Amino acid sequence: MTTFTTSTRNEAVVTATPEEVWAKISDPDTVARLTPFLERVTERGEHWVWELQKIPILGKSFSFTFTERMSFDEPRRMEFHHDPDAADGKESAAVEGWYDLSEHEDGTRLETSMEISVDLPFPKIARSGVQAGMKGVVGGMGQRFAQNLLRELGASEA
Repeated sequence: MTTFTTSTRNEAVVTATPEEVWAKISDPDTVARLTPFLERVTERGEHWVWELQKIPILGKSFSFTFTERMSFDEPRRMEFHHDPDAADGKESAAVEGWYDLSEHEDGTRLETSMEISVDLPFPKIARSGVQAGMKGVVGGMGQRFAQNLLRELGASEA
């Protein structure tokens, strides 16, 4: 197995209050419903267990489960850090990141940052292709999540 990593960082102003945005992104069931390829998110105390459906990467499909230690500063910041020690077994995926919300004259400034790492059965020489594929999948998931979040909020980008 080889570990492959990609990251994403996004920023937008949405026409909803920080409290309205927070209510959506801090609810595991809502996050699962709004995120493509995400089967479910199970809250276990300070951890969320994320279970992904099969995701296509370079002509193969993979599913992942990963455990994140969540920390919340309502309604301003959410951070998540991979915590494999809290998992039931070895996990082949990990995410590190945060959501940051701040008031804006048009609603809420929402920033996100994530670094996604996965162990895949590809040789190291395939790194550029695998990471390009991962970046495309993660970017698509982020765009669809953003569209779904806006629709769920009845909001738009300002």
